[in-house]
Amino acid sequence: MANKYTKRYVANIVIEAATPLKVGSSDVDMLQDTPVQKDWNELPMILGTSIAGVLRKEFDAAFANDVFGDEYAKKKENKGSRIIISNALLCDEDMQVQEKLLVKKTSFLKLFENLPLRDHTAITDKGVAKENSKFDEEVVYKGSRFKFRLEFIANEDDKPKWTKLLETVNSKIFRLGSGTTKGFGNVHVLSDRSSYDVFDLDSDEYRSHSSSLNMSYSKPFDFTAKEIQKYDTYLLEITPDDFFIFGSGFGDDDADATPVFEPVIDYETKELSAQKILVPASSIKGALAHRALFHYNKIMGNTIEKENGVAALHQVFGAAKDEENESKGKLLMSDCFMADKASRKIFDHVSIDRFTGGAIDGALFQEKTLHDDRVYEIEILLEKDLDKEALKAFESALQDITTGMLPLGGMTTKGHGFFSGTLFKNGVKYEVTN
Repeated sequence: MANKYTKRYVANIVIEAATPLKVGSSDVDMLQDTPVQKDWNELPMILGTSIAGVLRKEFDAAFANDVFGDEYAKKKENKGSRIIISNALLCDEDMQVQEKLLVKKTSFLKLFENLPLRDHTAITDKGVAKENSKFDEEVVYKGSRFKFRLEFIANEDDKPKWTKLLETVNSKIFRLGSGTTKGFGNVHVLSDRSSYDVFDLDSDEYRSHSSSLNMSYSKPFDFTAKEIQKYDTYLLEITPDDFFIFGSGFGDDDADATPVFEPVIDYETKELSAQKILVPASSIKGALAHRALFHYNKIMGNTIEKENGVAALHQVFGAAKDEENESKGKLLMSDCFMADKASRKIFDHVSIDRFTGGAIDGALFQEKTLHDDRVYEIEILLEKDLDKEALKAFESALQDITTGMLPLGGMTTKGHGFFSGTLFKNGVKYEVTN
């Protein structure tokens, strides 16, 4: 029987990390708990299987089985995948990927030898840290660019499917790696750096064309992302009322506790930027989860004698791997980076003996906080198919941030971390409803 497929669509796609990427590997490292995936040149990379998995889950079963292969069919009826996705390799300062072993790295590529580390602590359902649960994760700089190839074997009528694939890659919900519900993995396509072409499947033209990711194709990448119907978009525009601190977990010469900063990669200057103020989405998510639970219990009339609503909010915030109903949640968040123009203030403290009320000997410590009058923007995407009570609780928690009822960051019991501002839902100012 003749092969029904007659076309091969091929695209070289460049993506830029709008937030840091957490593309972990199974390697063991003495310096961090979860190092990122590296290629043969010890440069960050994203596995093609990871891209394929993320892409597949955005489509319904019929489309996914037709394009990516039917994994549930009987073996004799099983259809193979019509998609080929390469590993995504890091772009250098000239927007080229390194497909061969490097003898010597440029100064730009050497910047990726020491990647940022994010410190985390596992939290219980009561909003407090679990014992012995501190861990760190290596991440790839915000601004990093990667290039990968996507090939699609098609018939004459499959152009709409090709268009749908590339529109999805270019959508706001296409996120790579882990931690996408905690601020990582937000990427977007650089259309002016990407291109594609269409070949006859058995043509000499395709067989003779270069397989290098560094080549360009004849057609521009003009696939505009369509509006995502199944998500609501929330935007927090908040300004600090006073001092705030999102802790780095480290001290410096001036204080024992300091704010967290992180640079980004700049392909225009071909170097790392100055340190930027980082508002981690994971910190925002933790505060929201705790406050949303309060609102949910209030809405449902729950008391301490009743079920406390934690399981009901798993649909929003997800559930831990060790829980019975493991869930990723339906929330997508993005870290916020701001140029470091904030002023500093150091506060001195001394630990108090809870029994005597007196100062503990040698327990003096300092915290360095920030003060800023600029607007910080936090974007959150949430799937629409939620229980109305869970949605109301979540939106009430967001509203609490804008009214100063829910402080953010560290040292909130000492008066830090209060913000005020405005909440927008799908571009419209959010109004409280009963």
